[in-house]
Amino acid sequence: MQKRRLFFSSAVLLLTLLSIEGDVAGNENSHAEKRRRMVDEQLRGRDIHDPRVLEAMSVVPRHLFVPSLYRDHSYKDQPLPIAEGQTISQPYIVAFMTQALNIRAGEKVLEVGTGSGYQAAVLAHLTGAVYSIEINQKLAALARRTLDELGYGGVHLKTGDGYRGWEEHAPFDAVIITCAAERIPPPLLQQLGEGGRMILPLKHGAFSEKLTLITKRNGKTESLVLMDVRFVPMTGEVKIKKDGTPPLGD
Repeated sequence: MQKRRLFFSSAVLLLTLLSIEGDVAGNENSHAEKRRRMVDEQLRGRDIHDPRVLEAMSVVPRHLFVPSLYRDHSYKDQPLPIAEGQTISQPYIVAFMTQALNIRAGEKVLEVGTGSGYQAAVLAHLTGAVYSIEINQKLAALARRTLDELGYGGVHLKTGDGYRGWEEHAPFDAVIITCAAERIPPPLLQQLGEGGRMILPLKHGAFSEKLTLITKRNGKTESLVLMDVRFVPMTGEVKIKKDGTPPLGD
């Protein structure tokens, strides 16, 4: 009787494990299909045409960078809440900003505002030299764990105020700022190399933000306003620094 009970218990356990494994595989297949539709409809169906960006967006599992409560909405055309009252940008904005930087293999990229780590993961598919700064310690720890679990251990991540950039790794070929600022921190412009590109949301007045592309040529900067956007505000030193640097584009 004891052997029969043990056999029955083992069989039930095996069936349970197989069921769980099947559910996990089914969920991943479902997310993969949603991701494919996202790329086809939200990105390729609009103005995202860079094949390397489309490939990166098709393989990075956005649903694993958001809280489980929102995973069913991961591939919709919308931002989603993450920890600490922050958000992860909608897929189109991530792809648009990445494409605008025109990152080539081997280039060095600085990201200010790691957030969930999703943008850093997308960048890591374009170049192996990604340096990301997150001011919120909890967010930085969560992003590091997610990136490591997904095999993005090569993304260099530190906790700190992005206002000062990451001087020891400068100059950077590209800088992406994922939070809205009234002006560009001068250290970030200084750390942008010749021919480098920077993209960020710049505040224009009290209620307007413009996604702006900055290019450095011959030591001077040129700016191009791309679209209206809405981002969480940049915090830290940029809020109190009175450096007199005007917002580009005004």
